[in-house]
Amino acid sequence: MKAPIPEEYQGLPVVTPRRMAELDRAATAEFGLPVLQLMENAGRAVAQETARFLAALSPKPMGDRLVTVCCGRGNNGGDGLVVARHLKEMGCEVMVFISPPKRDRRHSDEVQRNLTLATEAGVSMHEASEELVELDIRLRSSEVVVDALLGTGTTGKPAGITHKMIQCIMKSGKPVIAVDLPSGLNPETGYHSGVIITAALTCALGLPKRGLLAAAAKRFVGDVRVLDIGYPAPLLARARGGNR
Repeated sequence: MKAPIPEEYQGLPVVTPRRMAELDRAATAEFGLPVLQLMENAGRAVAQETARFLAALSPKPMGDRLVTVCCGRGNNGGDGLVVARHLKEMGCEVMVFISPPKRDRRHSDEVQRNLTLATEAGVSMHEASEELVELDIRLRSSEVVVDALLGTGTTGKPAGITHKMIQCIMKSGKPVIAVDLPSGLNPETGYHSGVIITAALTCALGLPKRGLLAAAAKRFVGDVRVLDIGYPAPLLARARGGNR
């Protein structure tokens, strides 16, 4: 019999993706935390964990580190852009590959703002193309890959360029740090549909999601650490009120 998903992890309530989305909306609407601020807090926290991960790999100075950040077109990608900027400010050489927006659309205001900030900070920015030749070359010389392709709002099998980017990352064999969850993992069940990132470290943002702690997810999530992104205590108390 598979072990049940725990109700708590690292002293925090384990939530469904639906419950997490409700809490995120409440953080902004009721507690006055703008999406941009939550994104900034999340990206900074993941960058700090990435720096710790790199230090554990070897004692090299940050200026000799090469990190590739793969970003999706949604808010998870926005988090990744913040990660890239903070790593750059720490001295790392950082290159971002970001999925282009859907046809006749543009990135959200938050993602667009963080694209601008990362570019101004000197992050090397590239829009991912179908061929992914440049990403493949870059991954060969990278120490670590940050996976910010898909977040908890995405379900189903990764498609299109995201599918190809996941395959390229996994082919590289480099250690992956996942932002909130490994791309391709179902955040509710912990299962996947055949295209998935296998992470060395998963940085769960704010609260742990059920899928990360399911038995089926164990081989894909690596070390799961829940990062504080600034949720106020009353909101965390509400999270303990159970999933709906």
